[in-house]
Amino acid sequence: MFDALTIKNECVQWIRDFFEQNGKGCNAVVGISGGKDSSIVAALCVEALGKDRVIGVLMPNGEQADIDMALLLVKHLEIKYYIVNIKDAVDGLINNIPFALQTQSITNLPPRVRMTTLYAVSQSNNGRVANTCNLSEDWVGYSTRYGDSVGDFSPCSHLTVAEMKEIGRLLGLPGVLVDKVPIDGLCGKTDEDNLGFTYAELDRYIRTGEIDNPETKAKIDRMHKMNLFKLEVMPSFNPNIPTKAV
Repeated sequence: MFDALTIKNECVQWIRDFFEQNGKGCNAVVGISGGKDSSIVAALCVEALGKDRVIGVLMPNGEQADIDMALLLVKHLEIKYYIVNIKDAVDGLINNIPFALQTQSITNLPPRVRMTTLYAVSQSNNGRVANTCNLSEDWVGYSTRYGDSVGDFSPCSHLTVAEMKEIGRLLGLPGVLVDKVPIDGLCGKTDEDNLGFTYAELDRYIRTGEIDNPETKAKIDRMHKMNLFKLEVMPSFNPNIPTKAV
C-alpha cells in the first residue's frame, strides 16, 4: 500500500534538507507546463520552502493551448512567475543551423531551450532548478535528454504517475490539474498515445512486475533498456584506471 501522506511529508522534508545543504536561502525555480507533474513539484516546494521562495516559469513556444492551466497553478499557489516565450529562440536556431533538422531534433529542441531558460532565470534569482520528471516517464525514457530530464534536485523521480496523483490531491491542488490528461506539448498527442500503453499498465508493471499483455511487456522492457543511459552519469575516460584486456 502506498502511504501518500507519509511519502508527501518525507519528500517535503527532503526538499528542505536539500536546500539547507545545497543553497541555504535559495529559491526553487520550476518550469510550469500546466500538467500534473510541474504542478505537484511546485506545490511540494511551496510546502517545503514557502511561497515566497518558489518561482514559476511559463515557457510557451508561440501559442500554448493550455497555458490557462499553468496560470491557474501559479495563481492557486500564489507564487511569483515569469512568462518567457521561447519561439524566437527556437526559430532562430532552426533558421541558422545550415541544414534541415530531422523531425526528432525539432521535437526535442524546445525542451532544451526551456531548460536553458530555466537556468538563466535561476542563476539571476538565486535559484535551484527543480526537475519535474516522475518514475513512470523515466522508466521508459519519456523525456528529453538535457531538456526536461535534468535539474538541480528531483523530488518525484521515484514516484509513479498514480502515486503522484495521490500526492497532488493531498496537496490540495485543483482536480483539473491533478487529473489532466498528460500531453507532451511537442507533437499534440497524449503521452499514452505516444507510448502505446497506459500509465496504469506501466505503473502496475513497475511496482508489481505484473502485466497482462506480453507485447506491452516486451515494449516496456525494450524502452527501459534503450533509455537507461539517460539516468546514468555521463561516461568519462579515466587515465588512472588501467584498461581491461579484451
